[in-house]
Amino acid sequence: MSAADDQHSRNRELTSPDDRYRARLRRPSTSTALLQQVVAQETANLSATLERLRADGSLELAARRIVAARRRFITGGAKSWSYASLLATDLSASLANISLVDPGTVRAVDMLCDVRPDDLLVVFSMRRYARSTSSVAAEFASAGGTVVAVTDDSDSAVARAAEVAVVVHTDSASYADSPTAVAAVVHILATLSAASAKGARRRLARRDELTARLNIYTDGS
Repeated sequence: MSAADDQHSRNRELTSPDDRYRARLRRPSTSTALLQQVVAQETANLSATLERLRADGSLELAARRIVAARRRFITGGAKSWSYASLLATDLSASLANISLVDPGTVRAVDMLCDVRPDDLLVVFSMRRYARSTSSVAAEFASAGGTVVAVTDDSDSAVARAAEVAVVVHTDSASYADSPTAVAAVVHILATLSAASAKGARRRLARRDELTARLNIYTDGS
């Protein structure tokens, strides 16, 4: 087990933000020392995650599943909703039929009523795992759709429901789990998907034309 994996295992024992905050308070430090700890941990997380994903091929496989699907749904509960929103925004630039779904609403029920074999659900689930997210993932897979999970534990409920599980490190020197490796995975997934999607270049060009015509953005100069 690598040093990063060993630290990851120890940190998993501190399940709640309060647990992690109290653990950090037992190690008093100056703001400078804490900054150094945070930077070191974020660097280690990102390195360990990318090394693992290069080795297991899950990122490439997830991107292929995204591109091959006819309809792409993306969801995540609690803090993971932010990651789902980010991926939906980035994928929409190069791919059609991207839908962001709140797992706790009627919209999720509507989606599950009409799952087709060529549909795909990308689900983000990090500790503390939202029950609604894992339930939606399990139902989607049971209905015959493909589930891609982005999670921080290979044994999480969404990972067990998924055809492809992309596992990230979220250890942190803070009371809050780290978003750094998750954001990197979102960026890479969107990049790999756009690179192999037919029509991505045409769609991106068309979006540029429309945003200019509709005067959506301010002048960046």
